[in-house]
Amino acid sequence: MLCELHIQNFAIITDLTLKFEPGLVVLTGETGAGKSIILDALSAVLGARVDSGLVRAGSSQAFVEALFELDNVTLDSLRPLLEQEGLMEDERFLTLSREIRSEGRSIARVNGRSVSLGIQSEVGAVLVDVHGQSEHLSLLKVKSHRELLDRFAGNSALLQEFQKNYRVWSGFEEELAELKRIQTNADERADILRYQIGQIEAAKLKPDEEESLLHERMRLANAETLSRYAQSALQTLDESSSDANAATDLLGSVSHDLSSLAKIDPQMQALADQAEAALSNLTDIAYELRRYNEQIEFNPARLDQIELRIDLINSLKKKHGGSIDSVLKFYASAQDELNKIEGVEEQINEVDGKISQVKITLAKAAQELSESRQQAASKMSVQMEEQLALLEMRKARLKVLITQKEDALGLPIMNGLAFDSTGIDKVELLIETNPGEGFKPLVKIASGGETSRLMLALKEVLAEADQIPTLVFDEIDSGIGGRVGMTVGSMLWQLGRHHQVMCVTHLPQLAAFGDQHFKVDKHNLDNRTITQVREVTGGLRVAELAEMLGSPGPQSIQTAKELLASVSKITGTIQM
Repeated sequence: MLCELHIQNFAIITDLTLKFEPGLVVLTGETGAGKSIILDALSAVLGARVDSGLVRAGSSQAFVEALFELDNVTLDSLRPLLEQEGLMEDERFLTLSREIRSEGRSIARVNGRSVSLGIQSEVGAVLVDVHGQSEHLSLLKVKSHRELLDRFAGNSALLQEFQKNYRVWSGFEEELAELKRIQTNADERADILRYQIGQIEAAKLKPDEEESLLHERMRLANAETLSRYAQSALQTLDESSSDANAATDLLGSVSHDLSSLAKIDPQMQALADQAEAALSNLTDIAYELRRYNEQIEFNPARLDQIELRIDLINSLKKKHGGSIDSVLKFYASAQDELNKIEGVEEQINEVDGKISQVKITLAKAAQELSESRQQAASKMSVQMEEQLALLEMRKARLKVLITQKEDALGLPIMNGLAFDSTGIDKVELLIETNPGEGFKPLVKIASGGETSRLMLALKEVLAEADQIPTLVFDEIDSGIGGRVGMTVGSMLWQLGRHHQVMCVTHLPQLAAFGDQHFKVDKHNLDNRTITQVREVTGGLRVAELAEMLGSPGPQSIQTAKELLASVSKITGTIQM
């Protein structure tokens, strides 16, 4: 439920904080005082689009924030979205806020974090249902009528079962579409794949061969230089000449002298050992260097082979991803695709068979769902007409129109019926407000008051099935009198036992049913118009009802007291 609403610099509201309680909350006041502005501010924080012109003149931005207390049902509905978007904070409370900048930009937040307007609207739709005199009422959207009927019929389990099989069917359809895409120009594609696979197979690529080839190419291309340096080093290390002795000979002489020295002076043994070790290392170096020099290959033919191999590898890399690894991955995927193409006809037949089987299951589930809707449709019409009669629409008749469309490729029911994720039925609510006019779509209802009363009747019928915690009605009393106002008030009060209900009204008979009553006034302050709101209780509430009844005076005060007493008797006798 909505616990608190804070509004700053929004139209003629400068700074306003309202704390709401469960049950029926009524807002009263003169026309133009700002009642609807409060609802506009609430709509803004629920994700509705707002005009920057609503920012109070002289202010850079307007701000609206709403605090909601979540029950378990609402939390369960919101949890997947909140967790997906990283917005889950307190499991008991949730805040929505909206900044509207005067230059046109606005910022939406959920639990203090910036979100898209779409996310805020999606969250808001779970928390509050606002019903004003507007063509955008959810009731006027035909696509919502099927959902309303299913809620009335209690079709949740049947619908879930159908949708589970629908998802299986949809998966098979996607698989079939992919197979048919492969089948299109399959021969041409198969030839291309065979050519590409043949190229890669002929190359006999190895994951690590490129590095080895590059190293071998480097040695072959620089064989003369490598041999020259190796021979020069060997000559210095191990080959004496008339001009100079080899390093090993010189170090051998040093080692011999130090060994002789150590025999006389044992303290020199460590140096003698080091010299011997150095000579051993130098000898090993000479051996390895000689072996390396012997392996240096002067082979132009082999170098040409390596160049050709590297060119082939580079060509394949350029075609298939830039590395040997990517070429090998392409090879594997090309093999898979070729296998599919070569067996695509068989696979198509197999998937077609699966689709036929699941459509039989879908047909059975769709028929059960449709039968439940057909049975509920007449009951819903009767109950709606009963409620509308209480709301001074006695001549109104409601029809829940359920239609189906033939489709030979649809579900195997009769000659085939079209279907979607909700079944085989298209549902639309039609109404005849006056005898002889014929049934018409709800969107063509001329009177906003009739639309609001129709919504009230629907909400009363769906009270237990409807899970939205807060319902808002803007001037639902339009076009009705005081006697019917008592009925409307009673209905709203009963709705308030299942939901938090907020209602803007001009009827004292309706306002008297409020569990909480706010009076909205506008005043001039420093030559500026501002809206002020206060909760009225006790004598202040009696005075407000008296003012709504007519000119203030003892008689109106007494009538207001009697009205409250009558309401108390009515609410005390209602069986919930």
